[in-house]
Amino acid sequence: MLRLFEFGSRVPSGGSCDRVAGGPTPARGRLSDLSPTVGAMEHSGGERVRLEPWAPGDFWLLERANTPEMTAHLGGPESPEKLADRHRRYLALDAGRMYRVVLDGTGETVGSIGYWEHEGQDGTVWETGWGVLPEFQGRGLAAVAARALVEAVREAGGHRFLHAYPSVDHPASNSVCRRAGFTLLGQIDFEYPKGHWLTSNDWCLDLRPDEP
Repeated sequence: MLRLFEFGSRVPSGGSCDRVAGGPTPARGRLSDLSPTVGAMEHSGGERVRLEPWAPGDFWLLERANTPEMTAHLGGPESPEKLADRHRRYLALDAGRMYRVVLDGTGETVGSIGYWEHEGQDGTVWETGWGVLPEFQGRGLAAVAARALVEAVREAGGHRFLHAYPSVDHPASNSVCRRAGFTLLGQIDFEYPKGHWLTSNDWCLDLRPDEP
């Protein structure tokens, strides 16, 4: 499971696609520019997912994912107060968006994904994170959702680069980054949560590869 949605929590040190491609950072994407639901994406197994914007009634999904298994790479489960605060932040997010990942054929919720602004060493970029519920893992759905999110971020506009920071000892999330088209830049160390140091891989995707 990738580090989920702790936007504005820390500043990593390490490489960025910005240094490779250069160029100015355009204005941020606006939520009003986005369609309410991201269309279904399909992977080789034939399963399709769609991304539903985070809603007030989605707090149950945070509770469902707040287990030792789901938070093993995130410092452990959060208190009810912190979980409620996280839900409020998801709903109030201005630059970026959070989504519930829904299996298109059955309407089942399989997990969550989103993107937000991150102040990196080379300026502001988009950062993404996701999580798939245990009973739906191993089916490639996280990679499908990540590819759908890439298209949503492209449509929204704003920053050119999208980063993900999975733990170096989490092969499944690193595989999702690779399958979704991200490029591995190297490793970074950061404190998350406070008092707990992690080593992560810095994956980057250029949202506008045809531009100089």
